[in-house]
Order: sequence, then C-alpha cells, then structure tokens
Amino acid sequence: MVHLPPIGGQDLFRRNAQTLLENSMLGVGDRIPDFKVTGVKPKFMQHEQNGESAFEELTQDSFEGKWKVIYFYPKDFTFVCPTEIAEFGRLAAEFEDRDAVVLGGSSDNEFVKLAWRRDHADLAEHPAWQFADTTGSLIDGLGIRSEEGVALRATFVVDPHGTIQHVYVNNLSVGRNPQDTLRVLDALQTDELCPCNRPLGGDTL
Repeated sequence: MVHLPPIGGQDLFRRNAQTLLENSMLGVGDRIPDFKVTGVKPKFMQHEQNGESAFEELTQDSFEGKWKVIYFYPKDFTFVCPTEIAEFGRLAAEFEDRDAVVLGGSSDNEFVKLAWRRDHADLAEHPAWQFADTTGSLIDGLGIRSEEGVALRATFVVDPHGTIQHVYVNNLSVGRNPQDTLRVLDALQTDELCPCNRPLGGDTL
C-alpha cells in the first residue's frame, strides 16, 4: 500500500484551498476543458480479454450525449480511495439508468489500475470506467492538483453539452459520498427547483 503524505489538518486545508485559487479551479457554468486520458474499461481485469484491449483513449468528446460524473482520487493502492471507488461501482447501474457515465481516475497509469483491480477484492471487475491522467491534462485543466502534486478528491458532474453543473472537492484525508453525487445528478436532471435534502425521485418545488 502507498502512504500519502501526512495530513496537516487546518494548515494543509488552507494551503490546498490557496492552491485551488491559484490554479483557477473550474466551476459551475464552465465548459470541461480539452483533455486526453487513457480509459480502463469496466469489468476488465487483464490488459487484453477475448482479443479486446482493456484500454481506450478518452477525450472531452467521448460519450457524446451522456451526462458524465468525473471523480478524482489521489493515488492507487491507498486506503480511503478504494472505499470511494467501490461505492461508485455499487451505484454504477443507478448512474447508468440516468444516462450518466461514471469515470474515476488519478495520475497513476492504466496498468496500475488493472493491477489494483486484481489485488483488491472490492475492486475486482469494477463495473465503471477508470482513467489514467498521467500527463495531468485533466487534473491541471480543471485546476485540482494539490500542493502534494496529486489530485484532490474532486467530483464534477458534466451535462451532455460539456458544461459543468456540480463541483464537490474534499481534502486528501476525507472520502466523499457517492450516494449524494447520485442524488445531485437526479436533481439536476429534473431541470426544476429542488428543495434541501430532496431524495432520489422526490418532489420538486
């Protein structure tokens, strides 16, 4: 297992908040930047299965007409990250029912992600896309690189037109709630006024 740098509490929070400001993190209403990453296909455990490669180049134009839930985590083979990835996997069908593609990634390469699927029981045959942003084109394009050099725990919900509709960012030590990301996506797709804590399929105003 890889250990992330020690977390420095409020001081680290302030420094990473300043980093986001300096990096001009994109927000609601911004368009997703041009990018190129290596996608790791759902369910694959080897770099080739039944004559098909596990890898595919993904860009801002991939999955045309779909909503995209793009989430980042700091490092593969760590401790908090697999709990998030596994939960996004458990909700994959719910996202798919809402015409959304889930993509989770870090700056580690695509082979590391496959190795992690083989090593970690909760990630075996992971049912959603992962991606390797080894050049940082998306991490830096979105402005979410932390002071430690890795991506913060950021989630972006992007509509079918490529416009960011929701942003959620945690510091390195705190995992996010994928169920709430699903709730927000469900609310956004109503195109109506949605009250606080509106549940999936709940009433609008």
